[in-house]
Amino acid sequence: MTTETFPAAPPTLREFLSPTWLDAALGSRFPGVAVTKVIPGPVVSRVSTNARFRIECADGLPDGLSPDLCAKGYFTDVGGEAGWQARHAGVFEVSFYRDLAAASGVRTLRSVYAGVDPETRHGAIITEDVVAQGAEFLDPTSEYTPDSAAESLAQLAVLHGATWGDPALRTADWLTPRLETYSRGRGLAEIRGNFESDIGAGVPEEVRDAERLFDGHRALAAQTRDAEPWSVIHGDAHVGNLFLDGDGRPSFLDWQLVQRGPWYVDVGYHLASTLTVEDRRRSEHDLVRHYLDRLRAAGVDAPSWDDAWRGIRRGIVHGFYLWGITQKVAPPMTTALLHRLGTAAADHDAFAAVGV
Repeated sequence: MTTETFPAAPPTLREFLSPTWLDAALGSRFPGVAVTKVIPGPVVSRVSTNARFRIECADGLPDGLSPDLCAKGYFTDVGGEAGWQARHAGVFEVSFYRDLAAASGVRTLRSVYAGVDPETRHGAIITEDVVAQGAEFLDPTSEYTPDSAAESLAQLAVLHGATWGDPALRTADWLTPRLETYSRGRGLAEIRGNFESDIGAGVPEEVRDAERLFDGHRALAAQTRDAEPWSVIHGDAHVGNLFLDGDGRPSFLDWQLVQRGPWYVDVGYHLASTLTVEDRRRSEHDLVRHYLDRLRAAGVDAPSWDDAWRGIRRGIVHGFYLWGITQKVAPPMTTALLHRLGTAAADHDAFAAVGV
């Protein structure tokens, strides 16, 4: 785990992108850096803000520092429970990039700054701009094959294997299991709204039950809070949180839901969200075997097939719930993922796996 100390994240994007503040922020990792100019690029603001930019330095760029960077923080004035949860999620993501990303070995964005304001709890990161390096960000409309899923499952095995029951991570507050918090402030109303609208049109009738999905996720949260074995999990391992790096390799981003938990929370969700229904049905057993093989290669005593498959069914419930309560995403994306995840839940009687 890193011992680097970064300056506190500022409250506004304007200050964040000022040469003076960037000098201090980047200087924590690149001593002597002298930022003279910041060239703003595209900005996307929803709950969080993502801003691409380029820097120029007086004496040239230090070794290892790219001129093309991307800032992510919570600079919009979102109030209520959603805003509170988002800002705290930003702290968890900062902690991942600051303390664990490099050590875990999982393929992700390369962070050059990760800091939190201790008073406001506003967290922000600066990463290399992978778009400038030729990367492609994915969504449910992107082609994603079973071969690609095998690669991304191997990356999840890297993360899980590197952190499997790690005593140094057992007491880390930022990794405290928190699935139960996802039903605070929202849940039944949002699921009903999605299921009763065109957004939920592709959810099979046998799992189109808002109360059962809500209760199922609460049961899953209770069952996994103190579950053994545990590892660090991504927590939101859907296709939209993947990018293909400049070499076309699947890589993970958006670590706001990172926490301790059972491996299957990631893997069941990942399988059911990344692939079309037809591809998943055809390849899911082979892909689960592949993941378990990669886990063994990481030195882990992998679960038996029966235990693994029971876990996969539970992981599907997690993904189905998260997309059941989703509102601030383009409807076609939510529609596609609810169809995939709902169909997987129906195919495998996922609610029964969590006892509801």
